[in-house]
Amino acid sequence: MKQREEPAGLILLIEDNRGIAEMVGEYLERRGYGIDYATDGLTGLRLATNNSYDVIVLDLMLPGMDGIDLCRRLRNEAKKSTPVLMLTARDTLDDKLVGLDAGADDYLVKPFEIRELEARVRALIRRDRRLVSAEVLKVADLVLDTATLRLTRAGQELVVSPIGIKLLTILMRESPRVVSRRDIEREIWGDTLPDSDTLRSHLYNLRKIIDKPFQQQLLHTIHSAGYRLADLDAELAANSQA
Repeated sequence: MKQREEPAGLILLIEDNRGIAEMVGEYLERRGYGIDYATDGLTGLRLATNNSYDVIVLDLMLPGMDGIDLCRRLRNEAKKSTPVLMLTARDTLDDKLVGLDAGADDYLVKPFEIRELEARVRALIRRDRRLVSAEVLKVADLVLDTATLRLTRAGQELVVSPIGIKLLTILMRESPRVVSRRDIEREIWGDTLPDSDTLRSHLYNLRKIIDKPFQQQLLHTIHSAGYRLADLDAELAANSQA
């Protein structure tokens, strides 16, 4: 007997525009994905909180609760790390920053090509399913447990988006080495690279969480080279003793 194939992924689509929802849902189902559907923010939040999905495709403008509030509550209250692809008609950097700051992993501006949406969904699933060895990473007083995804600095628990956790994992493993922008983007998004604002926006939000409330800066931009996470005070002390 031929075994039934597993779905490519289970997607929660939260979209109040029936035409867009039908187009996206029918296309993804033909491509082998399972689809759950909500037409308003409150229903979407309930489904996202009570079920396990591979990706949530979330419209920004929704009745009942908008996508920003939904995403923020999903991360901060429900403590769900499900990857979120936000759909928005707003294309300014500030609008993108608001979405990413609320916990979205990626965004797609309307109108969009349906094949690009699937490519981004597929990239988020690949990234989220990638197995990582359980380890505790530490740079200065910043500590990340890759098994539990618990992040603390100076003993204070910090909440960052799933992309933020992935960024920190890459930078902390390589610390104090500089990691190029291209290497970071390919590690996170694979061949489906985002636009030029996406990585910058995630790093901006990450700095606000791990550096801004503390005296010492750990995340550094190296002009024309990339980024590194490093304890410069410890490096300076080590060099002075050499």
